[in-house]
Amino acid sequence: MERKSVPSKKPPVRRGERYKVRIETLGKGGDGIARIKGFVIFVPKTNVGDEVQIEIKNVKERFAFGEVVG
Repeated sequence: MERKSVPSKKPPVRRGERYKVRIETLGKGGDGIARIKGFVIFVPKTNVGDEVQIEIKNVKERFAFGEVVG
């Protein structure tokens, strides 16, 4: 019997989109981490508690990178 791979869930964000997010924690490299619908967004140059407007710069299967705008 052949097993079919389960299609991976599509990330809820796309490159170029903007969101207002709250930084929840810091990653190992010091980048802030926010979540959009549970999806992890790394945001450099932020601190826990910051509420910032970001633009999505790069989207991977399990996480994305955002940049503060404004």
